[in-house]
Amino acid sequence: MTTPLELAANAVMTLSIVLAGRNNVHSWWLGVIGCAMFAALFYGSRLYADVALQLFFIVTCLVGWRRWAAGGGRALPISLARPLLLGSMSAAGLVATAAYGLMLQAWTDAYAPFIDSAVLMFSIIAQLLLMGRRLQTWPFWLLVNTISIPLYASRGLYLTAALYGAYWVNALASWFFWRRQMVTGATAGGR
Repeated sequence: MTTPLELAANAVMTLSIVLAGRNNVHSWWLGVIGCAMFAALFYGSRLYADVALQLFFIVTCLVGWRRWAAGGGRALPISLARPLLLGSMSAAGLVATAAYGLMLQAWTDAYAPFIDSAVLMFSIIAQLLLMGRRLQTWPFWLLVNTISIPLYASRGLYLTAALYGAYWVNALASWFFWRRQMVTGATAGGR
């Protein structure tokens, strides 16, 4: 059953995610609010890695907001991350997923500790790439959303699972939008 908290968290995060995909700085402060609501929601669903992720997101939203808003009216340009960096981040994500999953399995009553950990670790990678306005953020968000949809549905968070399906589509569209902006050198995104 959908709760008022789940409805509110999804409404705020949907707006934040759509604005991020449109390269809009207002995505960040909305992200702080939405992540706080999701932290409470996931705690009640025993998705502890997702709670930790939301706390991480709150901090990075504040940092991202500052970075995107800095520059005297000039936005941070969209660019590509180096392949070596992406490979290193991916390998670290896999190792951290296994380690954190083992920890959750051993010391908590976490539901699906390894899947939950994969969402955490690869969301961290995607968020770091987003903060630097790296184009490759969007394939990582596609991966995270693909994993998240069945995880949230399995916990009865059907609205959240459905919206993560919409976020998947948004990530795909945003990938193309950002690529077009990067090629044309556009950095506009609402201030």
